[in-house]
Amino acid sequence: MSGSFQAPKGVSEYLPPRAEVLRAIRDAFAEQARLAGYGYVELAVFEDTQLFKRGVGESTDVVSKEMYTFSDRGGRSITLRPEFTAGVLRAVLEHGLHKQGLPVKVWTTGPAFRAERPQQGRYRQFYQLDLEAIGSEEPGIDAETIAIAWQWYRDLGLTQVRLLLNSLGCRECRPAYRTRLQEFLRGLDLDEATRQRVEINPLRVLDDKRPEVKAQVADAPLMADHLCAACKAHHDKVRELLAELGVEWTDEPRLVRGLDYYTRTTYEFDHPLLGAQSGIGGGGRYDGLAETIGGPSLPGIGFGLGLDRTMLALEAEGVTPAVPPLCEVYAVPLGEPAERRMFTLVAELRRAGIAADMARAGKSLKNAMKSADRSGAAYAVICGERDIAAGSAQLKDLASGDQVAVPLADITATLKERLAR
Repeated sequence: MSGSFQAPKGVSEYLPPRAEVLRAIRDAFAEQARLAGYGYVELAVFEDTQLFKRGVGESTDVVSKEMYTFSDRGGRSITLRPEFTAGVLRAVLEHGLHKQGLPVKVWTTGPAFRAERPQQGRYRQFYQLDLEAIGSEEPGIDAETIAIAWQWYRDLGLTQVRLLLNSLGCRECRPAYRTRLQEFLRGLDLDEATRQRVEINPLRVLDDKRPEVKAQVADAPLMADHLCAACKAHHDKVRELLAELGVEWTDEPRLVRGLDYYTRTTYEFDHPLLGAQSGIGGGGRYDGLAETIGGPSLPGIGFGLGLDRTMLALEAEGVTPAVPPLCEVYAVPLGEPAERRMFTLVAELRRAGIAADMARAGKSLKNAMKSADRSGAAYAVICGERDIAAGSAQLKDLASGDQVAVPLADITATLKERLAR
């Protein structure tokens, strides 16, 4: 290490060229969201701690164990966002977007923070794509949001992503199921912490990943068998619409996910090549969340997709998404007059939408051409004093080695034509 400092433990950082892939897959999602009418929002990275305690749920691991919480200079309790939905909904309500027409369809991206034990695919600072549709309880909006994520994975080239789908019922049918589940769980040999969870949020016990707990809850009653008529009809319609869109799913009646606000449609995108951290995204309905954080009754659905784990999934499948080149043309000036002319040419190329760079003063032709090769450019423009006098430059195809003299006035047009082929 050349410097005195290192990034904090558990922070996922991206540097070129890997960072360019991250940017490309994020840009691909932005296009999917745009095509579906979702507007971009840029939101606070930290919030009032109570927003997450009330919205996400104090019994969740996220709130009870994993949040980065501190007091600011005014003595207020502040938390770095551990997830996006609560903050997005807070912003929608605060700024009155829900009064301007429903549903409110928005998306955002950025880092989130959880104080977890770092490992492959699990970080303390991680990156997500978040999409929310607020103000509609129609099954069609559920299917729409799921299909956006599904199409994004497909467009990236991932072929092994599985969609796991469940319904967690509503405030009408879940209480009776919750009571029956608690009765079952109280009869098991569980540790004290898990017994407390049975009383606070028994559905979370079904989400326990420990083998000894999973074995005991194998015969637990399932929400899917206790849905009210309205929830069953909603779930059936979501599945019908997904089938019409060509989205494949697997029914997973034990799927709960780790946040308390989920109702009805709940889902997760799973990638089998990632081992223990196979969940690469997921989401669901949160029809009571707006009321929980002090707003009006406002249904909603959304998802969070993990950029870090999506990157790992792409690498596991050996898929490299197309990345726009950082450099398409590399200018090589030989001498000061040529350097001045190449400097203006590079600016001209950039204005024309061509990624261009140039060798700096003092480099020999040999070293400058090595730099051109390292840049990844398709063409080099070589120019010396004789070329300047002749009003031309040498255009070299770096793949084939072919070189031809081109009038300086025609360089930009010639390169645009060649690069478009």
